[in-house]
Amino acid sequence: MTACTPRILVINGPNLNLLGSREPDVYGTATLDDVVNLASDAAHAHGCTTTAMQSNHEGELIDAIHAARTSADGIVINAGALTHTSIAIRDALAGVDLPVVEVHISNVHRREEFRHHSFISAVADTVIVGAGVDGYRLAVDHLARQLRSAAAQEEPATEK
Repeated sequence: MTACTPRILVINGPNLNLLGSREPDVYGTATLDDVVNLASDAAHAHGCTTTAMQSNHEGELIDAIHAARTSADGIVINAGALTHTSIAIRDALAGVDLPVVEVHISNVHRREEFRHHSFISAVADTVIVGAGVDGYRLAVDHLARQLRSAAAQEEPATEK
């Protein structure tokens, strides 16, 4: 982690660009812009910054994860349906050696059976499921505290 302001990358996968209009009974009426602003506000409250990206393309998500090695100190990810199918995203997250918080807006365990398994959970430090879009705030709050704690442990002791 860097000694400066902690940087959090917020990644959203396929179909999350349709938040607010896609299945509002499952995902609510908040838009992706609302989610990005929520995460940004939460990060700012902790003295952190966020960068957000969304893509419907697995390779673009993987490229963003790889780029995070030098541009972020931690990742919040909602990979959408790719959570349940992409070993490549799982491997990318494992390969960058950054703290990861996995987020799902709905409670995937109360939904279709195929949504019950996540390839990402095995490499995530924390998983937040079913808290609605507030899960992003919870994820950023948790990750920001984790990054600040790690930074405090890395600081050399001052002499008196």
